[in-house]
Amino acid sequence: MRYGPSKEMRRYNHLVGEIDGVYHEMSLRLGLSDSAMIVLYTLCDSGGPCPLRDICRRSGLSKQTVNSALRKLEAEGVVYLEPVSARSKRVCLTEAGLDLADRTAGRIIRIENDIFASWPREDVEQYLELTERFLLALREQARGI
Repeated sequence: MRYGPSKEMRRYNHLVGEIDGVYHEMSLRLGLSDSAMIVLYTLCDSGGPCPLRDICRRSGLSKQTVNSALRKLEAEGVVYLEPVSARSKRVCLTEAGLDLADRTAGRIIRIENDIFASWPREDVEQYLELTERFLLALREQARGI
């Protein structure tokens, strides 16, 4: 192979993969698919009903994957879609959905919050600043592809 990732990039990729694996395991243990968990997490993060396009944008999932997860969650009585305009819908949690979201995505959010709360504030800020810096640089380089 002509090009390979640096030692640091291999470590970073490994860590990202391991983190994704932990989220996957939590989703499975809580009885949800990864995409259903991500949709519920995004709804929790938004603090209430959320435009469908925002769920796609904020979750990083494709529109097709979000729609598939929403159809399943809708069939289970967890969410319902509310028309906002002729071309726009908002995703809302039912009462059962609020309970499920609290027991699943809400539980994960509480775990994440507890982890950051256990770190010194400057470590949290440095972690977030460096992650954002990497994202911005990657996004800029990706424009050239």
